[in-house]
Amino acid sequence: MKARWSQGFTLIELLLVLVILAALATIVVPKFTKRSEQAKQTAAKADIANMEVALDAFEIDTSRYPTNSEGLRALMEKPANADGWRGPYLKKGTPRDPWGQEYIYRQPGQYNEYGYDLSSPGPDAQAGNDDDIINWSRENI
Repeated sequence: MKARWSQGFTLIELLLVLVILAALATIVVPKFTKRSEQAKQTAAKADIANMEVALDAFEIDTSRYPTNSEGLRALMEKPANADGWRGPYLKKGTPRDPWGQEYIYRQPGQYNEYGYDLSSPGPDAQAGNDDDIINWSRENI
């Protein structure tokens, strides 16, 4: 007489596999979420660094930084009174931050009084708190 092995899984085996998968998910998913947020912060810092280079090139060419009313648009479109403008200074236009918000430009800066402040409001889209990505030292605050 041959022993017969049943085909398929029992309900207990399936539940055990689901419990194991759920336990792994609770460990792995938060790590991926933190890495994703870290990547967005790094991208925002890189965007700000690229715009700083463009703003400095604008200043070298025109002997001034864009005004608040001209904003970062002045890096792509020549302002009316920008003698010496040799742009566009950004290849792909003025980017939005990784969370879909516009970067905040202020000249003269509140924290960089002889230059400009450039920042992203960060993941919460609220400017002025600790998750902002900024081009000044937090020690200046």
